[in-house]
Amino acid sequence: MRASGTFTVKSFVPAELTIDPVVETALPVGVAVMEKQFEGEAEGRSATVFTGVYDQAAGVGTYLAMESFEGALNGRSGAFNFVHSMTTAGGDPTDRFFLIVPSSGTGELAGITGAGGLQVDADGTHRIWFDYEL
Repeated sequence: MRASGTFTVKSFVPAELTIDPVVETALPVGVAVMEKQFEGEAEGRSATVFTGVYDQAAGVGTYLAMESFEGALNGRSGAFNFVHSMTTAGGDPTDRFFLIVPSSGTGELAGITGAGGLQVDADGTHRIWFDYEL
């Protein structure tokens, strides 16, 4: 099954994190917490732990996000976790990864497994889709 939708970022708050030992690299690691709101066949909200390494000027970097989603997919309500990451080298994104965390589903989404994806359109619209089984 597939559930797709759009989402908006309601908040993006950098988090303080002390990493020990300190390892200096060409790009620093950052951590933030996010809240997203979803509309469409995927409807609800998520809490996200986001970590990334990014050079804004060059458009080069990688992120990794762990999300806890609460809402509904195609009308079935519950909650579950999913993880995603992506890399960009100044052009189109590469090395995309998206996975629904096994055994994380609750309610009518208990037992959910699968994958999915994210895309940002040229006009800034954020799209998401879940390809899943119950």
